[in-house]
Amino acid sequence: MTLLRPFLSSNEIFVVLDNAESILDPQGANAQDIYGVVEELSQFNNLCLCVTSRITTIPPDYKCLDVPTLSTDAARSAFYHIYDTDERPDPINNILERLDFHPLSITLLATVAHQNRWGTDRLRREWEGRRTSVLRTEHNKSLAAAIELSLSSPMFQELGPDARALLGVTAFFPQGVDENNVDWLFPTIPNGAYVFDKFCILSLTYRSNGFVTMLAPLRDYLSPEGPGSSPLLCMTKERYFTRMSVKLNPNNPGFDDTRWIISEDVNVEHLLDIFTSIDANSDSAWDACANFMEHLFWHKERLVVLGPRIEGLPDDHRSKPECLFWLSRLFNSVGHDMDRKRVLSHTLVLWRERGDDLWVASVLRDLGDANHQMRLFKEGIELEKEALEIFERLGIAEGKAHCLGSLAELLCSDKQFDAAEETASRAIDLFSEQGNQHKLCQSHHVLGVIYRSKGELEKAIYHFEAVLGIASSFNWRGELCRVHCALARLSFDQGKFDDADAHVEQAKLHAVDNAYRLGHTMRLQAEFWYQRHQFAEAKSEVLRAAQVFEKLGAAYDLEGCEELLQRI
Repeated sequence: MTLLRPFLSSNEIFVVLDNAESILDPQGANAQDIYGVVEELSQFNNLCLCVTSRITTIPPDYKCLDVPTLSTDAARSAFYHIYDTDERPDPINNILERLDFHPLSITLLATVAHQNRWGTDRLRREWEGRRTSVLRTEHNKSLAAAIELSLSSPMFQELGPDARALLGVTAFFPQGVDENNVDWLFPTIPNGAYVFDKFCILSLTYRSNGFVTMLAPLRDYLSPEGPGSSPLLCMTKERYFTRMSVKLNPNNPGFDDTRWIISEDVNVEHLLDIFTSIDANSDSAWDACANFMEHLFWHKERLVVLGPRIEGLPDDHRSKPECLFWLSRLFNSVGHDMDRKRVLSHTLVLWRERGDDLWVASVLRDLGDANHQMRLFKEGIELEKEALEIFERLGIAEGKAHCLGSLAELLCSDKQFDAAEETASRAIDLFSEQGNQHKLCQSHHVLGVIYRSKGELEKAIYHFEAVLGIASSFNWRGELCRVHCALARLSFDQGKFDDADAHVEQAKLHAVDNAYRLGHTMRLQAEFWYQRHQFAEAKSEVLRAAQVFEKLGAAYDLEGCEELLQRI
């Protein structure tokens, strides 16, 4: 600086300290003196100082700009500027996307392909076989070297021996690690939040929607080669498995606490996908799988990638029938009625073979409901009656009440209104005795539908308002959506079209996080508009509903939309 000061103070200069992470590491040698120099440089009025660094520990009063990953077009342009070819096939675009449009990775990939004169097919095969290990040029530049440079920094080394393993766990999970769960997930690591802060400072991770995650190339490089060989990951797995073992009951305190699955479902699904593939005979992994699907059923109804693997288990596998049962409920939640019936029929055979009458009755009850959804009312009624008989023989009042509620719905749909009314009333009495507010809510809904069908509107309104009161106090969105749809139909029957529209809008609000329910609500709105001869609006809404059902694969509901469209 003594030699440079006269020069630096007498010219207008743009100075770049490039790749300054090593010299600016606050744990590095001479860090205090170096920071003093950088701060002095920033005091020259004629000098503009630019610092590029992987770490964010720069002197105060600097304007810090995060350099984002490339846009899709910029990534393609950068790649083909080096890898010069007239072919621009989709597989290359997919690879660029898998690299999260990370500039260094794209540059290295294009350089490797160019130096080796690989065609696009060969490049695709190399990527699929070697992933980020392919990112090494003949000039000995590589993604690994760039990452290891950060890992060898004094700041990283100061984090202790668990830091690398912690990065590996973060890399393993597609979403990264929930910042709110750091202490819970890693109880053996002191100051976990501090360690994750340092990871972000070193640009090894970044924060996104409450999670600490990393770019795909880093994730691929740092993820454990064998998940079972990482003690920290195995400990994390057990934490998740234990957390999911809580049996869910919407009437019980703490039920809302299990909504954590909504934000972490992708991580848990990936964890189960990997560990059930490592050991197909692991009881704990498959128990966790069944628990995971139960959590999804209550809080985030969707299909799972584990479905084919569950159905592929040997029939004598201990966990297969329970996993199939919860898989069937997820099929129901997205309108896959035929798949639901198929899986339940298989499950029923397995439980009958094992002689477990309680499970047999539970599956019969769900199978009756599946037939209800498929408009096979007579078959459904017989199944529910068989289930009811078993629950009565076993003396299980709750199961008996559940069957009565489902049977009442079937009898109503089969237009046996008096029998349906008597059955639903019995269910209400039982659920009231048990204090089961959730099922009580559903039984009131059934009675409301029955009285609407019989033209006894005041009784129908009484029961629908009972549903509204119970469901609102617990914020049960599914029940609130259904009852607003029912009230919309009731209002429409009475010619109160504005009230009907208002109830439909309320139903849509409660269906916002469930595509299947939203599709049904849109289908109802389309029917109302059709009945009022607003054909353009009806057509637009039913087409939107059809798109939802087509995307979900809900065949019966899609047929209903097509039928309405033909009428329009």
